[in-house]
Amino acid sequence: MGDIRFGIAGLGRLGKTHAMNIANTISGAQLVAACSVVEEELAFANNELGVNETYSTYEEMVNSPNIDAVCIVTPSGFHTEQICLAMEKGLHVFSEKPLGLEIEDIERTVETIQAHPDQVFQLGFMRRYDESYQYAKEMVDKGELGELTVIRCYGIDPSAGLESFVKFAKSNNSGGLFADMAIHDIDLVRWFSNKEVNRVWAMGKNAAYPELDDANELETGAAMMQLEDKTTAIIVAGRNAQHGYHVETELIGTKGMLRVAAVPEKNLVSVFNEHGVVRPTSQNFPERFKGAFLNEMKEFITCIKEKRQPDVSAYDGLQGTKIAAALQESVDKNQIVDVN
Repeated sequence: MGDIRFGIAGLGRLGKTHAMNIANTISGAQLVAACSVVEEELAFANNELGVNETYSTYEEMVNSPNIDAVCIVTPSGFHTEQICLAMEKGLHVFSEKPLGLEIEDIERTVETIQAHPDQVFQLGFMRRYDESYQYAKEMVDKGELGELTVIRCYGIDPSAGLESFVKFAKSNNSGGLFADMAIHDIDLVRWFSNKEVNRVWAMGKNAAYPELDDANELETGAAMMQLEDKTTAIIVAGRNAQHGYHVETELIGTKGMLRVAAVPEKNLVSVFNEHGVVRPTSQNFPERFKGAFLNEMKEFITCIKEKRQPDVSAYDGLQGTKIAAALQESVDKNQIVDVN
């Protein structure tokens, strides 16, 4: 099989990351088409990445006879419709998380994906492809921590982006803090434990920007989740980390514990100056998960060539969204919620 020919939908910050990886870094792939409603993004694809086919609508792009696969990096509300359309056109599909915002739409989309078993579908839970997380997962699976008892996850965006999010939230629906941000940590809980979540309790506070109350959005949220085997999972999600991009995971078991990125270090440099001893920290997700984004796209391409499905599935996306919806319901109702 020759190179996999991609069309990409959406060229925002994450879209550009995927586009540059496909066009410039990953062997066995070509970026031949791009679509966006933003003219500057199409100009970037054409001028910087050499993409000749540019489209203003997704429907036009998926009708191109020159693409084998699509990479969907559009707003979350478009994902289910765009996934289904690509599947019906016979294309392989890589979609960023979440799979969608509404459970019924996601369930229909899962059915469509399952009806096309010869086409590869992969969801962008890139933390599964991060080397540190893979190392931790291997330890857990080998039983080196014993039986898991507690999983703790922090996922906090840098405060530098909070003001722009507040403007966005006043006229757009992000899906809520847990669906928008904690979805990766929810997936990690299921991935590490191989268990489903059956009960949740969530809460939150808007401190820096109280006006988010009116938008029914959360600046910082916390959740306690009970898994089916009574393992406890604790999640903190937020948008206001002053030091940078803070993603941290702790696994506690009967034989030991481990932490992934207890300090979100940028590199192995220590700076000694008038501020003391300083360790630079990661400032954004493209920096922290640069290798993971590459690895997940390599896996997608390999799955196409080897005619197999990746480990991360549409079902994982469905379950993650169900849990996120239960967390939001818990916040809204101020009560413990069972997950169906």
